Amino acid sequence: RSNAGETMAWSESVDTVLADKEGLAAFRTFLKSEFSEENVEFWLACEDFKKTKSSTKIASKAQKIYSDFIKADAPKEINIDFHTKNNISENISEPTLSCFDAAQRSIYSLMAKDSFPRFLRSEVYKELVKKHQDTNQKRWLPFL
Repeated sequence: RSNAGETMAWSESVDTVLADKEGLAAFRTFLKSEFSEENVEFWLACEDFKKTKSSTKIASKAQKIYSDFIKADAPKEINIDFHTKNNISENISEPTLSCFDAAQRSIYSLMAKDSFPRFLRSEVYKELVKKHQDTNQKRWLPFL
């Protein structure tokens, strides 16, 4: 469970939010409200993909990421440039653990520069900070 300090620390970078379960959940909720949760889902899928050890799993996971996020009219299609998308499409038949790196960096950058600052100004984030501040006060002032 995060404390108020951790909640405030989230404002320092998108990394601190992505690394914290509750922060990630709140960020996801916010992205859903903006209809852009595919960005964080893609980023998480790439993080999981990079930990894959078995070569058969690499191929099947790569195909799933490709069909979910990259190919034209994918159900959760992410917004990446033509060159990056084309490069992935050309190499997807023999995927490597780094085949989505450029796309992941692009989406990370989009989240960090675009969605994240809006998240910090959102009601979702403000409510979370308030909730943690209230919890902290109760912990330190049990006699109130």
